[in-house]
Amino acid sequence: MHEKEEKIMADTVPNRAQVVIVGGGAVGCSVAYHLTKIGITDVILLERKQLTCGTTWHAAGLVGQLRATSNMTKIAQYTAELFLGLEEETGQATGMKQNGSISVATDRERLEELQRGASMARVFGLEVEEITPEWMAEKYPIMNIEDVVGGVFLPRDGQCNPIDVTQAMAKGARMGGATIMENTCVTGAQVENDRIKSISTDKGDIECEHLVIAGGMWSRDFGRQIGVNIPLHAAEHFYIVTEPIEGLPRELSVLREPSSCFYCKEDAGKLLVGAFEPVAKPWGSDGIPEDFCFDELPEDFDHFEPMLEKAMHRMPILETAGIQTFFNGPESFTPDNRYYLGAAPEVEGVFVATGFNSTGIQSSGGAGKMLADWIKDGRPPVDLWDVDARRILSFQSNMSYLHDRTTEALGLLYAMHWPFRQPDTARGIRRTPLYDRLKAANACYGEAGGWERPNFFAPEGIAPEYDYTYGKPKWLEYSGNEHRAVRENVGLLDISTFSKLLLQGRDAEKIINHVSANDMSVEPGRMVYTQWLNEQGGISADLTATRLAEDSYMIMTAFSSHTRDFNWLGRHIPADAHAILTDVTAAYAGINVQGPNSRKLLEKVSPADFSNEAFPFGTSKEIELGYATIRASRISYVGELGWELSVSSDMALHVYETLTEAGEEFNLANVGMHAMNSLRIEKAYRHWGHDIADEDTPIEAGLGFAVSYDKPGGFIGRDALLKQKESGVVSKRLVQFLMSDPEVMLYHNEPIVRDGEICGYITGGMYGHTLGGCVGLGYVNNPVENGGVNADYVNSGSYEIEVACKRFAATASLRPMYDPKNERIRM
Repeated sequence: MHEKEEKIMADTVPNRAQVVIVGGGAVGCSVAYHLTKIGITDVILLERKQLTCGTTWHAAGLVGQLRATSNMTKIAQYTAELFLGLEEETGQATGMKQNGSISVATDRERLEELQRGASMARVFGLEVEEITPEWMAEKYPIMNIEDVVGGVFLPRDGQCNPIDVTQAMAKGARMGGATIMENTCVTGAQVENDRIKSISTDKGDIECEHLVIAGGMWSRDFGRQIGVNIPLHAAEHFYIVTEPIEGLPRELSVLREPSSCFYCKEDAGKLLVGAFEPVAKPWGSDGIPEDFCFDELPEDFDHFEPMLEKAMHRMPILETAGIQTFFNGPESFTPDNRYYLGAAPEVEGVFVATGFNSTGIQSSGGAGKMLADWIKDGRPPVDLWDVDARRILSFQSNMSYLHDRTTEALGLLYAMHWPFRQPDTARGIRRTPLYDRLKAANACYGEAGGWERPNFFAPEGIAPEYDYTYGKPKWLEYSGNEHRAVRENVGLLDISTFSKLLLQGRDAEKIINHVSANDMSVEPGRMVYTQWLNEQGGISADLTATRLAEDSYMIMTAFSSHTRDFNWLGRHIPADAHAILTDVTAAYAGINVQGPNSRKLLEKVSPADFSNEAFPFGTSKEIELGYATIRASRISYVGELGWELSVSSDMALHVYETLTEAGEEFNLANVGMHAMNSLRIEKAYRHWGHDIADEDTPIEAGLGFAVSYDKPGGFIGRDALLKQKESGVVSKRLVQFLMSDPEVMLYHNEPIVRDGEICGYITGGMYGHTLGGCVGLGYVNNPVENGGVNADYVNSGSYEIEVACKRFAATASLRPMYDPKNERIRM
């Protein structure tokens, strides 16, 4: 191409493209690269300044592979594999080397965390070794091991040069047919009929079918222009690079000492030492300068010094090494420390890939591949709920909230990942009408989706606080008392935080029947438990729907899937349908009365007939309670006789007071969310997002009873599910496990061992106070070609669960171990 033609092309943009990517960091370039690999070549990547100039250029370049869940680990594994082959493919060096990583523990609790992570790594197919201080002294000779108690080594971890890796993916994208334009500022976007139409730049407009927002710390502000919610905030991130150190081994593994908040890697004969400090410094609240490009932030050595001192203790060689570079640059963080990937729920055709919380390099390859496949197929290729943008809630883009949460979020990367750990910052945002009363009852509140929820109630005179541990916490006794109150007497739970969606209109039945696997054409006054499936038969939602009238349904779902479920149902309302979907969560409080004495309690405060004959299981009625008129639905998530009470928010306190006053006769107990969890898991009730998700079908999950194959009109996912049913064989089944040793605690991702071989992992665990030990749910796997998984296969195995690299005996069951015949909920 002649120089004049090149200049004309640089000053203009094409009129249209199939996919436009905004952002030229590692992730944006990865998306472009992977789109071309699957045949989508009409791709334009736009970068406001130069490739890598935002965060990528100053990333540390660590390529770790163990993440919190299986699919997140697979994304990181793929990234490492991609980086190893990019140089040969493109001719662009990447600096990638698999020199392994060492994580160090200086106390027994951190060592248990690392060992639990090692067990999880084995489930996910990663090579991992438990290592001793002596092993570290031999393999990492510059390390001081005097206070080290142990650690883990992942030999296939490594490091790379972030700029080179990004340029390699950009080159690969160009080789595949994508266009990459630097110094092109995106100024806006146009949306028509809730779908992306075009992108505006300082060089012209581009019509497009798909827009990918991969703009790092600029993503929040750009998303707001088109109504896409992307809550993230930048924070200052610090590291130092030493002067060259004579004799420094060139193949040192990456070193992480999370309890001391630092990491270290060898870098061309020097050491790079970075930190994730407990109290971070948010940056950019007032906006990011327009000319920001390869910029550094002001030094703050006093802020970094405490972590550097700890690094010097671990590696005394640092005491005499000169500092060549003290670096401070911004990286973006999300409120829950998980990045955003996937379709934006607000605007069709818009995708996000941003907010990587200092894991952008090690996630970039896999994230780009996943998003490219999603764009091509119109659905996620695997269960990506951990990072799905549809988990975002509307309030989370508030800048004050993001600023305050970011002070904590950065440090949580290296903080202890305690079971049930609660955030300390940005609390008290969403409170139910019962908040003050339950707080006065000594509730220990946890935060979930901005909601303050009572997780347990401490006895009078004892502070309602967590004592974090991997063993049995003190609060387990208090939660156990609540658990037993529900099993033996009666308990009251505040369930106001559950999301409530109202579907109204003459087409309501047709619409909800189409998205629901169960038959929703019931009489008004009936409640139906159902799943919403994707086209592959996987479970996209797990919820209840109450038919209020011929043209009205109330849907109740978890707060965590609020945006996802609202969007899923809304997208399946045809444009010409007579129906409207409304979020009524804030309008109604929820009070759950559960236990064998729940009927007697309700009979004291209401003239309604609560007998089996008048009020059978699954019935929903308007009743009078005290001075209020409310809706009572006979249903249970804890496996006991009970009712869920839906109350207008203005009357919730009155109903609560009426119940608690009458409940004195029955020793009515306030019950928290931890007890609800222990009660439901004893009954083997599933939890969406943990035990069931996109990759699990109702047949595999043991929920076939909630599927109506023959209802008129069918339902989404029917064909795939029916094919699986007719095949008569599945590769996995959800199984309940009870630990033989009552001291062993399960949480999630512990390997399931059948006859000595790992066959799956625990999806959710909690102590079962009635069964007398920890209970877990998890899938037992066996390939279809090997016979699959059926009752005989499950029952013929001998089982152990691996916890922190040790194996413990467990009993397995396909039927709920508590009340397998469902007698108690129908008593």
